[in-house]
Amino acid sequence: MIVVAVGAPVLAPRDPLKLFYGNEFLPPSDQFLLGTDDLGRDILSRIIHGARTSLYVGILSVFFGQVIGGLIGMASGYFGGRTDTIIQRIMDIMMSFPTLILALAIVAGLGPSLENVVVAISLTQIPRAARVIRSTAISEKESQYVEAARSIGGSHMRILAFHILPQGLAPLWVLSSIALPTAILTEASLSFLGLGVPPPSPTWGGMLAGGGREYIEQAPWIGVFPGVAISMAVFGFNMMGDGLRDLLDPRLRGTR
Repeated sequence: MIVVAVGAPVLAPRDPLKLFYGNEFLPPSDQFLLGTDDLGRDILSRIIHGARTSLYVGILSVFFGQVIGGLIGMASGYFGGRTDTIIQRIMDIMMSFPTLILALAIVAGLGPSLENVVVAISLTQIPRAARVIRSTAISEKESQYVEAARSIGGSHMRILAFHILPQGLAPLWVLSSIALPTAILTEASLSFLGLGVPPPSPTWGGMLAGGGREYIEQAPWIGVFPGVAISMAVFGFNMMGDGLRDLLDPRLRGTR
């Protein structure tokens, strides 16, 4: 999936935005391997370029969400007290909203665009990352090596950067791999509802919302193939998340 996204300009047989007049609703054939949509555009080329959009949004939003959430979680768990209470109540409020509903509200306020979709999905990733790293910070701040660093005059920033953060990287990697398919699904859902990346940019959710929904009986391939692409991406990244979890957590090895 990553190779397809990176090599989209080379792998796509045609321009995903080009209209082939007179070739609307063509079923899969030697000329158009996955057929054409209601405007005569090549579905295969649009799916390949749609992978670039989905992975771009997914990877960026997960990266920013995990980084910001991780920093917030470290501060919350390490300092504790009133700081922890205030931060956790804010995280509780954010987690009380379903991911898609919160993303919809943010994009509706900011306006549909690629950058705003990344911002919206990033914000939905923060609370879970903060909770995971907070638990790590709470358990590690009382450990002997942290006490030793504190006793020789180590600053809070040094302890957080060199002692707490390394212990939280493994669970953060696993959480990121699990959050990535959720981000891809959220982006597809926003595009399906008309609040994602604006057309004519090819997105899997936008393809489902356009001809895929309107012409499902007349030309089912318009919606089936983008749906298959979404399913394959989500399944693949979920499998990757399971593999990373087994690799980074020795307690899970040999349990399957």
